Amino acid sequence: MSDLPEPTTPDFGIEIDQNPYLPAGGREMHAIVTVRATGPRVRAPADAAEVVIVDTSGSMSYSGKIAAARKAAAAALGELRDGVRFAVVAGANEPRMIYPPDERLTRMDAGSRKAALAAVKKLEAAGGTAIGSWLRLAGRLLAEQQGAIRHAILLTDGKNQHESAAQLDQALKECEGNFTCDAFGVGTDWEVAELRKISSALLGTFLDVSHPDDLQAHFREMAGRAMDKTVGDVALRVWTPQNATIRFLKQMEPVVEDLTDRRAVSGPQTGDYPIGAWGDEDRDYHLCVEVQPGDVGRQMRAAWVRLVVPEPDGGERLVGPANVLAEWTDDEAKSTRISRRVAHHTGQSELAEAVQSGLEARRRGDEETATARLGRAVVLARQVGNRQISELLEQVVDIVDEESGTVRLKRDVDKAAEMSLDTRSVRTVRTGGRRPPSTGS
Repeated sequence: MSDLPEPTTPDFGIEIDQNPYLPAGGREMHAIVTVRATGPRVRAPADAAEVVIVDTSGSMSYSGKIAAARKAAAAALGELRDGVRFAVVAGANEPRMIYPPDERLTRMDAGSRKAALAAVKKLEAAGGTAIGSWLRLAGRLLAEQQGAIRHAILLTDGKNQHESAAQLDQALKECEGNFTCDAFGVGTDWEVAELRKISSALLGTFLDVSHPDDLQAHFREMAGRAMDKTVGDVALRVWTPQNATIRFLKQMEPVVEDLTDRRAVSGPQTGDYPIGAWGDEDRDYHLCVEVQPGDVGRQMRAAWVRLVVPEPDGGERLVGPANVLAEWTDDEAKSTRISRRVAHHTGQSELAEAVQSGLEARRRGDEETATARLGRAVVLARQVGNRQISELLEQVVDIVDEESGTVRLKRDVDKAAEMSLDTRSVRTVRTGGRRPPSTGS
């Protein structure tokens, strides 16, 4: 009999932050939905599966990148606990198995760890870049691990040159919902938009790593986070009354991610939105619902939110509901009050858009638009307290007046700094510490 503890899921809770008052004729109700998971971190090796994907294209042979990638892959393997199913994949024009040598996952133990570490030491750089084919292989490896927490770490240093954008899109469509993927771009020859697309589709994050020597620490941290997850495939279930419409649902922390189009109908007037794997953590979501206007004094439930949490026995547990309320009033003081957290996250969402659109305009040579959008980003970064973005903006623009957003574009901008600003534009800052949820399991 195994001495390992039985796998359990965390305790979940939901909190709603909003101003429920709408003016006469008002239609849009905004609310911040905070989801919190707490509880003991139960190690359940049979319920986790990990694929480490390392770019081994020819460009990785420059600037010490392949040597750094070997160390990074070894660091990730060092974080995987015994019993986890895993594989290491090398990516080029076509992916190939590094360990195990045949197309399958194997269990981590002392013997497989030693063999895998020996295999990654032999990684060599040659060939091109076809990221969609790498993800397809990861998808095949992880497909049979239903019920497990399925995760991949992907490293690349270049553009997806050896397959079409349509091929990558098709690969992402096939992999979506099968596993989550966190990605790293090393150097300055990869495309931010491509890694953003990949991490978005696969409910992960992505990060720029300008110096290869930093890869090892990043891989170790990311693999460690994956090992801390205790439940996968959690969903937000949202109900709205008849004649109401969900304008959007966005994840706001730790990164901005629009989930609106991921809705899967789950019942009358309800839809489920995937929110991935969870450990001991909390995240914020911005929900906007459009309702039919009511008479002054009328109260209604504009929406309710539940969590759908998979259980180790194959069933599911529902947490909630937590209610989003609406009440029409002719008291201007009530109807114009804005929830501090709604305002904060609205600013962070606008900040991400301003940075990305400003940098895109700069790349097109549209200096007027770039100046206006990046100036707006300077104002927003200050308002929401995002110091990292403020510091990165200072490397792209000269700030004449921070309060008004008056800036001048710098003529010579370090490419790594521009890519870092673009990459980190969706990374948000919290409004404050954790608070106890109002609705729990």
